Amino acid sequence: MPHHGAVTWAAVVLTGGTGVRLGGRDKATLELAGRSLLDHALTAVAAADEVVVVGPQVPAVDARFVREDPPGGGPLAGGAAGVAALAAGHDRVVVLAVDMPGVTAATVARLLAASANGDAAWLVDGSGRRQLAGAVRPSLVPRAADARGSAMRLLMTAGDTRDVAGLEGEAADVDTWDDLVRLRAGDGPETTPGGRT
Repeated sequence: MPHHGAVTWAAVVLTGGTGVRLGGRDKATLELAGRSLLDHALTAVAAADEVVVVGPQVPAVDARFVREDPPGGGPLAGGAAGVAALAAGHDRVVVLAVDMPGVTAATVARLLAASANGDAAWLVDGSGRRQLAGAVRPSLVPRAADARGSAMRLLMTAGDTRDVAGLEGEAADVDTWDDLVRLRAGDGPETTPGGRT
């Protein structure tokens, strides 16, 4: 069974954002370095014992997709739906937004290691803001009914939480076309604005 040390873990990849600043474009299908953002995310969590993608089904992607109810309820509702779809018994759940292509397997390993000293660990950008890449105890994630309409900071501040400083490019996210252009150009993705909390 894949695990990090003695910790078994699952992953929830969130793809269901509205992409308002991208003209409604599905972020999961955007390409960077010849691969979709969803492929980057799935590669980062490939060692998980179980992976669930929360968002619209993407053709030709071999992954298990689920949706929050109602769809578009926000990242916390998506995370809750993803955790609810997982089998019981995981020590940690890695929650990852699809628009963070700088997150790698090494990033995930650091988050899991940091979370072992508490209840959760979240990646933070250069300004200290927590980003939507974290490892948490499944019990911290609220039930789907309680997550509707609540901000992601409810989970990001729950329990005994550690911050993990993002290394170069890890904390960059894709919120706008300019963000994607910057990442494609390789002009320092660590400067890409982020900060969903």
